[in-house]
Amino acid sequence: MLLAEARGLLIPAAQRRTPEELTGDLDLRSGDRASRYSAFWTMLVLSAVIAAAGVLADSTATIIGAMIIAPLSTPIMGMALGLVQRSGTGAGRFVLGGVAVVVAVGLLASLAVPRSYDLLSNGQISGRTSPGLADLLAALATGLAGAVALARRDVAAVLPGVAIAISLVPPLVVAGVCLGDGAFVLALGALVLFLSNMLSLVLAGTFVFTALGYATAVPAAGAPRSWTVLALGGLGLLVSIPLVLSTAANYLLATWQNRVEHVATEWLAGRPGATVTGVRTESTSFHVSIRTPTEPPPAADLLTRLEGVVPDGFSIVIEITWGRTINAGTVGS
Repeated sequence: MLLAEARGLLIPAAQRRTPEELTGDLDLRSGDRASRYSAFWTMLVLSAVIAAAGVLADSTATIIGAMIIAPLSTPIMGMALGLVQRSGTGAGRFVLGGVAVVVAVGLLASLAVPRSYDLLSNGQISGRTSPGLADLLAALATGLAGAVALARRDVAAVLPGVAIAISLVPPLVVAGVCLGDGAFVLALGALVLFLSNMLSLVLAGTFVFTALGYATAVPAAGAPRSWTVLALGGLGLLVSIPLVLSTAANYLLATWQNRVEHVATEWLAGRPGATVTGVRTESTSFHVSIRTPTEPPPAADLLTRLEGVVPDGFSIVIEITWGRTINAGTVGS
């Protein structure tokens, strides 16, 4: 009784989709298979091409366009529904095939990237190769929102927002670009981001669909067995390890950036009106942006001050607001 009332508060009965409606939306094998298959693969390839163009151009707007039309979340949520209803939907094959297609598009796109190009200087790549626990939390919340939107008839308009919030096709394209460029560690980071987002969608969808009463008591023929659940759980555990390590690394990097900014501020203290406007990291370089009305102090002085503050091997680049760039050298060299 209490559970039914809770469902009514979450989704009024008049707005709740029936199990048949939800299955029709998420099972690509239902209805006109030929039409649904062609639509899925066509839109997936097009979204991958758009995402690849956005990555190469470092264009956030283009990437957003690719995420809006990407259909990969449909079979992923179909996996969640299949687990809840204990029925085989074949969604896993669509997900695996989709991953292969999108990564292949990324590999082809990598042919346009010069070997000397620093991948981490591209914001679309660097932002998707070092995922953290915050990305996992955001993906879980997005999955919950998406599952509720799918189960309701009156909030379908939020699904484009869900598509933008959850990153599926772009990290796979980035993984392909990095693989083609030989940056296997970066490719692994992008793949971890995709896997964490995919597992978050499955977990959130399974929770919401179960809470809303879509679960089936008797498994259908070809139902997912317990090893499927165990495999997903094991994959989730494996994915969480690099997420924790990446979060720790990002925290450490942020600490070093704060130290560099503090030391650079002291370095400029003798120049009236000179200030540090920011510090960012590109690959193994700290880029120190400064504003100064006069010539800055010697760059070698900043390099000396940073010894012991940040690890040896990081290069320091000073960027002055009037357009001049000074390569100070490498810490500890």
